[in-house]
Amino acid sequence: MTTTVPATPTRPTTAQSTTSSPEPTFEELAARVDAAFAAVEALEPAARKVATELRSALEAVHRAGLVAIVRRLKGEQGDDSTRQALYDLVDEPVVHMLLSLHGIIRPDPRRAADRALAAVRPQLQSHGGDVTLVKLEDATAYVRLEGACNGCSMSSVTLRNLVESALLDGVPGLRAVEVLPNEPGPALIPLEALRIGRDPEAEGWVRAGAAAEYEAGRLHRVELIVPSDGSTVEAIVVNLDNRLSAFRNECAHEALPLDAAVLDVSNGTLTCPWHGFCYDASSGECLSAPGAQLEQLPMRVDDGQVWIRVGT
Repeated sequence: MTTTVPATPTRPTTAQSTTSSPEPTFEELAARVDAAFAAVEALEPAARKVATELRSALEAVHRAGLVAIVRRLKGEQGDDSTRQALYDLVDEPVVHMLLSLHGIIRPDPRRAADRALAAVRPQLQSHGGDVTLVKLEDATAYVRLEGACNGCSMSSVTLRNLVESALLDGVPGLRAVEVLPNEPGPALIPLEALRIGRDPEAEGWVRAGAAAEYEAGRLHRVELIVPSDGSTVEAIVVNLDNRLSAFRNECAHEALPLDAAVLDVSNGTLTCPWHGFCYDASSGECLSAPGAQLEQLPMRVDDGQVWIRVGT
């Protein structure tokens, strides 16, 4: 009787071991996982139960191995080199995903928020806006919107909703998003610019009609003739709670006319009809793009008459 002895497996030769297929990318691995999950869900209940148990058992083995690796790399004896190696590994997308999946490291909400905002930032910037994450506190993200995102138009509302949805979907445990206001700064006009001498026109002042003609809660367009050269300057006069302010009729964004702007008396804002840039109706400070400013014109009311200075 002849007995056949199985051949003993041999190690691959050097040539064999150095020839390998390219490592799959993170996206390819994720796609395989998604496809496997979908296939499991399509199984009959009994088969799905077995497959789910197999997955749970494998995940438990993987977690035990990962915990052992992390503990060793943490350097319980104070080994800084292995601890740094662990920190470097955590920055690898696949490693970070595995450690987060098994609950070995807690998800970093700040990193998740930055990733969520980075994903929508190109769309915001294409509309002249941007967003800054100020802080995360008590399951709430506090952001400051800039540019067109912080206006009062429907397009700006859409962009604000885009930011909110991205954060709520992308940051685990986040329950709310609060938009912090951009406080307007004071609009300062030199005191000497407000003085009217004996010859107002020689000082660049133009009579702009009676104050009673400027109806409260409305924006008024006026044409002013510059005394020095006879040129015309278009201006808008805003009556907000019977307080008059005058500005050159140009949006700070692209110098388009503002006489069709939307005046919101309750909020004290003026919104450009072209691209939704929003301004403080009293000071002209841009609430959409901090640092921008409508050109405010010096104004005085003397004996019921409105005077606006447009030249010298």
